[in-house]
Amino acid sequence: MENVKQERKFLKAVVKGIAAQFGENCEVVLHDLTRQYDSTIVAIENGHVTGRKVGDPGTNLGLEVLRGTVEGGDKYNYITQTKTGKILRSTSIYINNEKNETIGSLCINFDITNLSMAEKTIQSLTSSNLTQEVKEDFATNVNELLDALLQETIEKVGKPVALMNKEDKIKGILYLDQRGAFLIKKAGDKITNFFDISKYTLYNYLEEGKKENQHI
Repeated sequence: MENVKQERKFLKAVVKGIAAQFGENCEVVLHDLTRQYDSTIVAIENGHVTGRKVGDPGTNLGLEVLRGTVEGGDKYNYITQTKTGKILRSTSIYINNEKNETIGSLCINFDITNLSMAEKTIQSLTSSNLTQEVKEDFATNVNELLDALLQETIEKVGKPVALMNKEDKIKGILYLDQRGAFLIKKAGDKITNFFDISKYTLYNYLEEGKKENQHI
């Protein structure tokens, strides 16, 4: 497959079929990752599970795959949580072309919130063979996704921006780069405002940090 658009009719049928099989608590999403990241969703069923729709962006996990931070980005049967507190059992499968470039993904998010409340009686459905908990942000726009990544840098560095020195900011900027933040259109503007630095300083810090990591 060279692009998602080429097989969109078939892939949409797969999305609809999986959703029909597992019911209204099962969200199924098709992403075209050759599009701008602020509008990768090209098909979705049961979008009420995460509150997303066609034209919305991918998650932080997709950014990491596109950035190359992780190899073999497929994740099966992992647990995550929406911003409204729903507990999801999820699977993300990435689609590559013949050049092994990531061009799309098929994602399944099954809402097991109510099942989790009855875990003792249906434990095999909610906890069997689950991997570790994964942090995934189901944003409805890329600004929201970028805001979440920026907040993560504070946790990563361990202090608020007002108390960060140059080394702290370099650490935070490298973290954002590894998470794929710079793949978001015009992310540089928001990142410079967040760290209270100029664009020139931003890219100097980024290059300086990369060079230091090469020598470690």
